[in-house]
Amino acid sequence: MRRGLKYVPPALLLLALLELTVFVLVGRGVGFGFAVLLVFAASLLGLVLLRREGMRAWRGFRAAVESGQPPGRQVTDGLVGLLGALLLALPGLVSGVVGLLLLVPPVRRLAGVGVRRATERRVSSMVAGDLFGPRRVRVRRGAPQPTPNPQPQPVTEPGRAIEGEIVEPGR
Repeated sequence: MRRGLKYVPPALLLLALLELTVFVLVGRGVGFGFAVLLVFAASLLGLVLLRREGMRAWRGFRAAVESGQPPGRQVTDGLVGLLGALLLALPGLVSGVVGLLLLVPPVRRLAGVGVRRATERRVSSMVAGDLFGPRRVRVRRGAPQPTPNPQPQPVTEPGRAIEGEIVEPGR
């Protein structure tokens, strides 16, 4: 986890440069006043959606818990919605477009699947089962495939029993 944190400051710097470049290009294309108005309107829309998405996520979480279902799907959907609204609320055209895309239902579902997979990789199986319910396992029919690495045989010590037998030294 800490190894990835060293990339955060350069990534934020590149994001700021990208936002500034896009703003200048849009400002040249449609006019500076319209570009400022566009950024302001996107940020205002993001603030309104931030409240709405937060309430929606909380209601979905509570409904799942009250019905006894695992709340993971509602939590990931809520997190993706909140992230989309937060990116839209940040002043910037690139972050606004990404935030707006995260609010579109097909993209939101796709991002939710990614969040769920990342979460399942980082938490224990028991926690993932509590959050997302039982995992779906793909079962293939047909002849069993040989395992590439056979299991090593247990090493026995003299005088220890293995499946009812006693291994004696020299035998």
